[in-house]
Amino acid sequence: MPDFLKPVDGFRVTFGGMFSPTITEQYPEEKRPTAPRYHGRHQLNRHPDGLEKCIGCELCAWACPADAIYVEGADNTPEERYSPGERYGCVYQINYLRCIGCGLCIEACPTRALTMTNDYELADDNRADLIYEKDRLLAPLPPGAEAPPHDMAPGSTEENYYRGEITAEGRLVPRTGSPGAPPSATTGDDVRPDDARGSRA
Repeated sequence: MPDFLKPVDGFRVTFGGMFSPTITEQYPEEKRPTAPRYHGRHQLNRHPDGLEKCIGCELCAWACPADAIYVEGADNTPEERYSPGERYGCVYQINYLRCIGCGLCIEACPTRALTMTNDYELADDNRADLIYEKDRLLAPLPPGAEAPPHDMAPGSTEENYYRGEITAEGRLVPRTGSPGAPPSATTGDDVRPDDARGSRA
């Protein structure tokens, strides 16, 4: 090819792109769904009766490689109870200017209090609003639940809450085979694979 035609040949890609079909997405009018396990905005979860799952252990803050999480735990009292057990997360902050969405905080949480939603629209016009406080991180109250502070379900312990044996109305409903279940709830037919495997020895 002659040298004077080389610049014209360079425009071949440009002209080819001008007449090819467009793939422009009409965001934000049309939003494509995210993947089911997309790491978006965090959420502090609740038990069915409204008590918070966060126990203020700060393991999420220790696990965060970007130092984006700040937690202060406090003791529950008979007058003010926000979570089952002894402590709750009094102060909870996530700095989305630092968060890298790695999910290590989720893996560190021992009570499944912290999860990540599919909400990815976190842009704002000032830095202060990108530090999310507890009021913006808490999950909404389940239907029929009472907002804390309030007492634990009558006759329940922390273990009942972590097993999912508390209803939205604040009643204890032990699962079949759990230590708190009535004797009639279990039968001799309930043999787990581990038990069967151990009987061969």
